[in-house]
Amino acid sequence: MRHRSVADLMTPTAVSVVAGTTFKEIARLLDEFDITAVCVVDESNRPLGVVSEADLVRRRAAGTGPDTAGSLMSSPAVVARPEWSVVRAARVMERAKVKRLPVVDDDGRLVGVLSRSDLVQLFLRRDRAIQEEIVEDVVTQTLGLSPSALSVEVTDGRVTLSGTVRRRSLVPVILRLCNSVDGVVGVVDRLQYEDEDDDLTRK
Repeated sequence: MRHRSVADLMTPTAVSVVAGTTFKEIARLLDEFDITAVCVVDESNRPLGVVSEADLVRRRAAGTGPDTAGSLMSSPAVVARPEWSVVRAARVMERAKVKRLPVVDDDGRLVGVLSRSDLVQLFLRRDRAIQEEIVEDVVTQTLGLSPSALSVEVTDGRVTLSGTVRRRSLVPVILRLCNSVDGVVGVVDRLQYEDEDDDLTRK
């Protein structure tokens, strides 16, 4: 079972500016490319920060100060790597309270951008694709069960599991694994079990 990577979902052609780019030019780029932020890079194409629509609005409301990318940007830039799982990237976004992450290569150079809207694509996965991944990767490969051991139904990203497993302790494991599959928005547990685990029986 493999989470989609940042490279799978990022926009590979990130719009960037240099520190001296003016307020008006940044606004033009946002409008031209229908984006909400641009990355500010140095002469080696390494991210220095990000200028968003909100930064432009705040500066215009203040009415004072230099109107260049270097003065407008939020810095330092919080970045991601192409090989990261999107789960890791989403956690970094949440922790840093940002809506997008410049993506950098091994040399720290900008190679793309990952936004919250890119992450939403995970939840647009076809139900059939989610079902197949759960049956093949979770049930068969990870748990070592027959593909027909459990019934897996997926509707609008919500998974319903039914059937019987041998041990009670397997139930939370199965639920956790299914919840970790990309595109799953919830899991309905209708699983039954044959035996209490020995350690539970002794209690």
